[in-house]
Amino acid sequence: MKLMRTIRLDPSDTFVFDPAAEPGEWAVPGAFVFWDRDPATLDGKRRSAFRSGFLGLDSLGWSTLVQIVDATAQDRAAVVDLLARQLVARFGAPDLPTAALAAEEEVAFAESLCNQPWDSLIAMHRSFEDGAVREQFRTLRPREGQKPARAFSFLEVEGEAEEGPQDRVDLVGMAGDNSLHKVRE
Repeated sequence: MKLMRTIRLDPSDTFVFDPAAEPGEWAVPGAFVFWDRDPATLDGKRRSAFRSGFLGLDSLGWSTLVQIVDATAQDRAAVVDLLARQLVARFGAPDLPTAALAAEEEVAFAESLCNQPWDSLIAMHRSFEDGAVREQFRTLRPREGQKPARAFSFLEVEGEAEEGPQDRVDLVGMAGDNSLHKVRE
């Protein structure tokens, strides 16, 4: 089976979200965090979390991307248990059995998003339309035959001019036909 873990390709999540999830946390989409809030009243980092954040379960921080990873049945049970405990402790669930039912549903949904090869990345766009929260998911993975590449690399060269070849990254083009579009309303 496959589940999602947060991933941080660069430090931008630490500027965009408050708090940002730590890399490697088990994750779910987390729209339930906003169910008692009017999305029109969200601003700043809360609005960013609403629009594009996956919820890291340890920190309850946000991540722009999650990575599909292999998981065991024990991992899945631990994720459901962790989320259920967070629902009681931080979100007002009345008791652990009730929270476990809600956690099971959220983890099952997260698991349904993981139908691409392990190591693929998932991005999300969440919006509020016609009185409902709408989530659109896209899966990004390297094209067949390509070696995985780092998102960014930095090189400092002393004594050479800063002029040189200009590299451009086409993130939309990288998604190509490998993108998964899934919508939850």
